[in-house]
Amino acid sequence: MPISTSISKDTQLCISISARPGNFGTRFQNFLYRELSLDFIYKAFAVIDLPAAIAGIRGLSIRGAAVSMPFKEKCIPFLDELDASAQVIQSVNTIVQTQGRLKGYNTDYGAVVQLLRARLSSRELSPSSDFILRGSGGMAKAVIAALRDCRFTDGTIVSRNPETGNSLAALYGYAWKPESALPDLHAKLLVNVTPIGMAASSPSAISDPPDPIPFSESQILAADLIFDVVAVPPETALIRLAKKHSKPTLSGADVIVLQAVEQFVLYTGVRPDDTLIARAARHALQNPS
Repeated sequence: MPISTSISKDTQLCISISARPGNFGTRFQNFLYRELSLDFIYKAFAVIDLPAAIAGIRGLSIRGAAVSMPFKEKCIPFLDELDASAQVIQSVNTIVQTQGRLKGYNTDYGAVVQLLRARLSSRELSPSSDFILRGSGGMAKAVIAALRDCRFTDGTIVSRNPETGNSLAALYGYAWKPESALPDLHAKLLVNVTPIGMAASSPSAISDPPDPIPFSESQILAADLIFDVVAVPPETALIRLAKKHSKPTLSGADVIVLQAVEQFVLYTGVRPDDTLIARAARHALQNPS
């Protein structure tokens, strides 16, 4: 299916910048452009030179860019302004250009808050539920801020990087443990914000870690809900194992749809209706890698 029936000098370009680009954003955004007859086109890029990529966004008047690992924090020095959603957590997943100025946003945070509040409303979780969050990168910042703002008080961050892990834990008032301590930890909510379980997008892509499941089966059995932010594949080994034990789950596919809608609105100023969003999500998730 063609992306657009007509591309002209006036067509606005949006992109994604990532070390491991997938197809979800390209399929989701272009589906909505096409259905709403918007003169936009979206293309994913594998970035090897971040400063040059950001300069290209500015110099070529690219309207917007989604930002993925490992650039969510590294891109900040090259931007002119941060929205409050990115300023507080110092992590950017969306760049919008307006008349040569680049502004960073974080739509991951809002998506995670929305998902957590839905589970709190359904009483699958309580703010008193303890959690283990594995990881301390840019996405971890969005998730931990969402947990704090949903009033979760008892949590432990587990990471292989003691500096970023300790810093993140101290900032939000949680505990930190090294990965060596993980096997002895249990909690009602397990959250994976590492790339463990992420599918390689090409034969030359970064290899997956040897163990594709970031939590043990005993930890899963002791938990009330398992949350894996990995979006590709939509159902990771962790999510499959949790479902095998009839545990409620939240997936990266849940997050990626909600945050992508907000990116679309930032780029275009148009908010699709729920029916169209659902169609775009089904289309994009057919082949997200």
